[in-house]
Amino acid sequence: MNLETRKIEFVKEFLKLQSEEAVSRLEKILRKEKKVLDEKTFESMTIDDLNKRIDQSESDFKNNRFKNSSELLAKYE
Repeated sequence: MNLETRKIEFVKEFLKLQSEEAVSRLEKILRKEKKVLDEKTFESMTIDDLNKRIDQSESDFKNNRFKNSSELLAKYE
């Protein structure tokens, strides 16, 4: 059975579930798996990209294009 067929069969069985607890457990597994996949697809920066970002940040700071911590905290209070 190929992956596409297995996914379809899984969805069919999932739709038959009547237990909210079972659905919650499967949702938890799915979220956990998505997190693992997201971490695997994370690409690190090259040294050149990092240096460009540092240069941009320093430029922003010199030109007063930044927010201090109290401004950020006020936004979320």
